[in-house]
Amino acid sequence: MHINFASRSNGTYNNSGSSRQLANYLEHEDLERMDKGIYTEGFFNLTDDNIYKSTVIKDIDTNIGQLLKTDAKFYAIHVSPSEKELRAMGNTEQEQAEAMKRYIREVFIPEYAKNFNKGLPPSDIKFYGKIHFDRSRSNNELNMHCHLIVSRKDQTNKKKLSPLTNHKNTKNGMIKGGFNRTVLFENAEKGFDQLFSYNRQLLETFEYFNAMKNRNIANKLQMQELNISTQDFIDEKKKDVGVEANENAQNQTNSNLKKISDTAIQKQINTSVNQSIQQTSENNSSSFLSITSLPSEINPVDQQQLLKPKKKQIPKLS
Repeated sequence: MHINFASRSNGTYNNSGSSRQLANYLEHEDLERMDKGIYTEGFFNLTDDNIYKSTVIKDIDTNIGQLLKTDAKFYAIHVSPSEKELRAMGNTEQEQAEAMKRYIREVFIPEYAKNFNKGLPPSDIKFYGKIHFDRSRSNNELNMHCHLIVSRKDQTNKKKLSPLTNHKNTKNGMIKGGFNRTVLFENAEKGFDQLFSYNRQLLETFEYFNAMKNRNIANKLQMQELNISTQDFIDEKKKDVGVEANENAQNQTNSNLKKISDTAIQKQINTSVNQSIQQTSENNSSSFLSITSLPSEINPVDQQQLLKPKKKQIPKLS
C-alpha cells in the first residue's frame, strides 16, 4: 500500500486557500465515466457516501478557525494499493471501491487520528475521500486509488492537526503530540493485511522499502539477507507441504487399493462358497432324483423296500 502526502504547490494542491480547485480536479474522472455509462463513486466520509462536491468545499473551507492566510487549510493524501492488494480487495470495480472505503474508515483514519498522540477518536478527523479508477497506458492494467482531502482542523474547529510536522509525540514545550509518518505507514499496512487476510511478502513491506531507500549499506544488506532467508524458508515449507501431500495421496491410494483388493478377495471367496453350495445342492438334488426317479417297471412293493431305510444289525452277545 503506497501512501503519500501531496506537496504544496501553486496549482491543484495549493492548500493555503480554497479546496475548490482540488475538489474539481477529483471529480473530473466522473464526467468521463458517466459519458461512457460506467460506474462512478461520489465523495465519502467516515459515515456517508455520495456527498455533493459543493458540500465538501463548503465544509473544508469554513473549518479554518485561527489559521493565518498562508497556513495550510487542508492536506491531500493519496492511498494507492498495489495490483496484488487490489485483487485481494475484490473482483469488480464496485467491490474494490467498497473495500477501499471500508479500509479508509476502519483502518487509515483511526490510525491517522491515533498518530497525533492527542487521544483523538476517528470521528474528530474531518475528511472527504474520492476514489479514482484508471488504466496504465503501458500495459492497460487497472489501477484504483483514493484521494483524501483532510482538514487542518478537527471537527470542533479548535485543534490544529498537521501530519507534516517534524514533532513526534513530544511531551514538553508549546507543541504536544506530533505525528510519526513512519508509524502511520507501518500500522496502515498491518491494518490492511488484517482486514483483508492478505499474506504480505517481505519485499512488499514498507519496512523493506524504507530500508532500501533510506538506510545505510549494512542495513540494506541485512534486509536483503533476511528476504533471501525468508524466501528459502517459504520454499522449504512449500516442498514439505508438497511431500506431505504426496505421502498422504500415496497412503490414500494404498488404502483404496487395499479396500479394492479386500473386496475382490471377498467376492472371490463368496463366489467359491456359492459355487460350492450350489454344487452340493446339485449333488443332493441328483441323489434325491436318482432315488425318486426310479424305473417305472419296478413294482410298488419292491420300490418301497428300496426306499425303506435299512435297520442296523446289532451283534448278538455270546
